[in-house]
This record gives sequence, structure tokens and C-alpha cells, in this order.
Amino acid sequence: MAFDFGLRQIGVAVGNCLLGTSQPLPILKAKEGVPDWRAVEELISEWRPDLLVVGDPLNMDGSDSELCKRARKFGRRLHGRLGLSVAMTDERLSSFEAKQNSRERGHRGNFKEQPVDSYAAELILQTWLAQNSDR
Repeated sequence: MAFDFGLRQIGVAVGNCLLGTSQPLPILKAKEGVPDWRAVEELISEWRPDLLVVGDPLNMDGSDSELCKRARKFGRRLHGRLGLSVAMTDERLSSFEAKQNSRERGHRGNFKEQPVDSYAAELILQTWLAQNSDR
């Protein structure tokens, strides 16, 4: 299961390592980066992932962004609360690519009304799956 961390909403996607498949799930609302932990626990209960992947929002030059600290804290909280392993993975341009893909599928609307955070989470997961396909 992958997360695209954000301060107001967190994108979520699930995947299967054996099949190399993934799909977006509904967005989790957040307040200053803190999700409704009960909703997170319900997702974990329903999907039973072996690993949680959190996008690491690095700057384009590879340095830490302001959001990196908060995304990493979110990853540590996931591990602490749920007891599952958490992997951070580079998410540079995932939101940009998710918006681009959405436009290519014919989406012309406002991304505030129809956010792409869970599609970005799916791209984060696909990146992780591609980089770890030999595991």
C-alpha cells in the first residue's frame, strides 16, 4: 500500500508485488498532515498489506524539501501505530505525472475538485515495485 503524503489530503493506492498491479483508492482527508487514523486502520484491515510505501518529496536536486520531514514523520507514525514496515521512495514529479496522465485521459476540470493524489500514490507504488521487482 502506498501513500502520497499531503497536508490536506493523502493519496492512497494498493498493489500486488507478484502481479505487478496497482490501483488508486479514495483519498484520506488530513489536517496539517494528520489523517483520521481510524480510517487508515480500516484500510489496513481491509487490504492487509505486507509493506507501506510513503512518497519522499525530495527537491529536484535530491535535497530534502520542507515536506520531507513531515512525510517521514508520517511514515514513522504509520510504522509505530500499525507495526508494519515502511519504505520511503522518491516521489519527485509523481503529482505532475498524475495530472499529466489525467489530462491525457480527457480530464479537463479543476484538480482541486477532482484531486489526483491517489493516482500519484499509485505512481509512487509503481516506482517502488519497479525498483524492487527482484525481491
